[in-house]
Amino acid sequence: MHNFLRLFILFVTLFPLSAFPQTLTSTNLPILIINTKGQAILDEPKIVATLSIIDNGTGKRNNVSDSPSFESKIGIEKRGATSQQLFPKKPYGFELRDTSGVNSVNASLLGMPAESDWVLNATYNDKTLIREALTYDLNRQMSAYYTPRYRYCEVILNGNYEGIYLLFEKIKRNKNRVNITSIKQTDVSGDALTGGYIFKIDKTEGSPSRSWNSPYRSLNGQLIPIQIERPKPEDLAEEQFQYAKKYITDFENALKGTQYQDSTTGYRKYINADSFVDYLLLTEVCKNVDGYRLSSFFYKDRDSKGGKLLMGPIWDYNLTYGNANYCEGNTDQGWAYNFNTVCKTDTYQIPFWWDRLLSDKSFATQTRLKYQTLRKTVLKTERIQAYVDSVAAQLTEARTRNFQRWPVIGVYVWPNGFVGQTYQQEIDYLKTWVKNRLDWMDNAILLFGADVLAVEPTHDFKLTVNPNPSTGPIHVNYQLQQRADVWLTLTDATGRTIYTITRPGQPAGEHWETIPNYVLSTKLGVYFLQLTSDGQTTSKKLLQN
Repeated sequence: MHNFLRLFILFVTLFPLSAFPQTLTSTNLPILIINTKGQAILDEPKIVATLSIIDNGTGKRNNVSDSPSFESKIGIEKRGATSQQLFPKKPYGFELRDTSGVNSVNASLLGMPAESDWVLNATYNDKTLIREALTYDLNRQMSAYYTPRYRYCEVILNGNYEGIYLLFEKIKRNKNRVNITSIKQTDVSGDALTGGYIFKIDKTEGSPSRSWNSPYRSLNGQLIPIQIERPKPEDLAEEQFQYAKKYITDFENALKGTQYQDSTTGYRKYINADSFVDYLLLTEVCKNVDGYRLSSFFYKDRDSKGGKLLMGPIWDYNLTYGNANYCEGNTDQGWAYNFNTVCKTDTYQIPFWWDRLLSDKSFATQTRLKYQTLRKTVLKTERIQAYVDSVAAQLTEARTRNFQRWPVIGVYVWPNGFVGQTYQQEIDYLKTWVKNRLDWMDNAILLFGADVLAVEPTHDFKLTVNPNPSTGPIHVNYQLQQRADVWLTLTDATGRTIYTITRPGQPAGEHWETIPNYVLSTKLGVYFLQLTSDGQTTSKKLLQN
């Protein structure tokens, strides 16, 4: 954990942000009323409480005085590692139970498919209240695989108004959630042993799970623990643990091996590459500072049902779209998968998987082509900004109460990358950040799958760099067959643009440019120079000694 975070936890413990009681009588959102009958909600174990939901349907008002549309006993506990330590507005997990308060029961909540386990996300340090919803909306349209459903609601706990929450489906095995085989403890051989498992890379606090350390450490030598989320430890046979560990290790060995790009014996033998592309693109679009290394789930069904690892479901996206002031989480440039380079001292590091996958030209090209296709539809800047505006409008009434209850507008809440003085400034920041991020990715992703080491470019223009490796100014020579607009972009190894040259209307023939010494004089290492002309691109890898 960062020293800054430790100090902040101490600060908010000694000097918590003030919270002001509010009264909810009527709202356009569903109302969840929880009564613990005086019991304190613990981190664990769950305590028995009652839940009442008031939801009169789409477009109708919900009044606290209305008859509940749903009632049940629940077992409820606090959840989250950092959030429950830092913030006065607590996140919760709860399980629907029968009238005895002991046995779990399945039921549909707010139109979502029946299940027993649910999560109340507090959205405390995201002042827009929208980042989670936006990310799940994007993923649902980008990916063919399961995305947890959610509904906005307002919560009353023991008679006290607690503000806006997102009611989420908890990640678990279910035909309507992670739809894989429910493995029994007696399934210890044959096809039955091969699935289904849910894995995660995450902090080890929270729900208990069995884990092992990957044989491959991070770039700075950190161990990467891999956990089995399901089956639970008490339901997991030793044979199942050993099988799951071997399968993941075999995948890592194949990915690390010299034949990793082979379509039948390499990493594709073990994973569904499409799901990994989807996860990577979503993580990069929102630049999740926790991406790849925390709350990262993946799962495996039986071999007879496909049997390859699928990346997901997605989870926990509050520190996204510039809402993190550490490890370059607030800048709209740079790749999230380079976290280990940017933030070498962080306790939780990214496994080697993503750099290695992107070094496979086929995977990198697949990623680039899908992004470019999505930019015409789901990832259109205007569409995303319109979605943000529509959700902000839906929350107008409720968020006024929420921020009276929790007056955080204009106040830094860890780890905000921006502190707006009004709610509208928070919304404007989010919309601007998304636009700038996608504009940056449009150019940066052109290197994915490109032959950056090729001596001869494949287009009808040539690009020469001299000297390379370099210890001083870099001289760039390129030739055009016809008049064209030209862009030269220099990026570092993390994908961050550090120098650009724009030359509109360049005539046919030979041209020279110089990247001055001061640009790279204190920044040694690997760089990529990209030449773009009339939609055609070629790249060169540079070494600065």
